[in-house]
Amino acid sequence: MPSNGRLNPMSLRFVILHHRVAGGEHWDLMLEQGEVLLTWQLEREPVDRAALPIRARRIGDHRRAYLDYQGPVSGGRGEVARTDEGEVRFEEATDRRCVVRLTGRRLVGRFSLTAEGEAWLFEAIDDGQSG
Repeated sequence: MPSNGRLNPMSLRFVILHHRVAGGEHWDLMLEQGEVLLTWQLEREPVDRAALPIRARRIGDHRRAYLDYQGPVSGGRGEVARTDEGEVRFEEATDRRCVVRLTGRRLVGRFSLTAEGEAWLFEAIDDGQSG
């Protein structure tokens, strides 16, 4: 997370990847920030705002190449397929909370990722303008 309090004012990209691995599946929410993708592992698919909140886990930053990638993951770590993509605008970002505006094919509006101990919660924020 940006720790200096300065947020990138321009629109960046986000992607949600369905990650199938041996013994299960999850969805990776990836938000472009600088040279990396801030990444959370979601326990179920965020098909729209009504599907939220969803429990999440912050995992290591990923390479920006995943914005455009679908297919097998190296090292036998499963396969990924894009389920949503679009633009992200950061409104708030700290080590424990991130508020973004997503403009994707499926997810549109304001969303927050908030740490609750070691777990995170991905939820929609009702701002009266979201679809």
